[in-house]
Amino acid sequence: MRLLFITATRIGDAVLSTGLLGEMIARHPGIEVTVAVGRLSAPLFAAVPGLERILLIDKQSYNRHWLKLWRQTAFRKWDIVIDLRGSAISYLVPAGRRYVIGKRRPGRHRVEELGDLIEMAPPPAPRLWLAEAVRERAAQLLPDDGRPILAVAPAANWQGKTWPAERFAELVLRLTAEDGILPGARIAVLAAPHEMFQARPVLQAAGERGVNLFEKSDLLTAAGCLERADFFVGNDSGLMHLAAAAGTPTLGLFGPSPEARYRPWGPRAAFVRTPESFEELTGALGFDFAARQCFMESLTVEAAEAEARRLWAWVNRGN
Repeated sequence: MRLLFITATRIGDAVLSTGLLGEMIARHPGIEVTVAVGRLSAPLFAAVPGLERILLIDKQSYNRHWLKLWRQTAFRKWDIVIDLRGSAISYLVPAGRRYVIGKRRPGRHRVEELGDLIEMAPPPAPRLWLAEAVRERAAQLLPDDGRPILAVAPAANWQGKTWPAERFAELVLRLTAEDGILPGARIAVLAAPHEMFQARPVLQAAGERGVNLFEKSDLLTAAGCLERADFFVGNDSGLMHLAAAAGTPTLGLFGPSPEARYRPWGPRAAFVRTPESFEELTGALGFDFAARQCFMESLTVEAAEAEARRLWAWVNRGN
């Protein structure tokens, strides 16, 4: 059997789709998998069981990337096509069964929408496929020295949903203080290389306990490091979804993005948001998604710390 899995270009959405892919592989042992995905997200699928090939979707003008994908897939018979982009491709290739994502449903989490696609409730949770070499690299960067690890991702792909770096710095120092949830913990700071200006203040505040992962790790190595962490806190981002998929207790910080749709998924995950709702922030007079400003200013360190403590207590009750 052959499966064509067309998923997201953005890292966060790609991570959220991994549960659905994993479920289809489990239902069809031995199935050959082809994944069509954006270049940045492609490493997430490198160790997928039964992977035959990865087809990169690099966006081009006039939707020429879809024509390229059609040429790569049209002359094979697919037993199953799953199209999470809602493109015409899934209807233009030979297929036995087709699962094509439709319009968004208000109030529905993305993971729940993917479960609806195969009529599965509860929906399959996101997961990671990591090769042993990736885990070994992560162990080199974060060796087990008896101290806990707090992972923090102070950047995001949009400045509007990026909590101020100085507040991240204060929060991680509170959480790793003697009376914090992780006393004396190492502070692993993650970000993309071009986001170092947001990450560096947090690393500097961490002092000798800080671990620079934004200059030393790629996406898969970051996932391996998150798997080793005891707790994660970060903006609404792909790294947040990676941490939750790894099973690490994950706190996501939200403002001008909808937590109903994109909160970190799983029983060991939680979110805290600005006092204003997503609708209040984005519906305010003069709000502009293209603006180069922060819309997270009203989220206090105290509120984030309180939710981190609540989640930590919940996790340690064994729930």
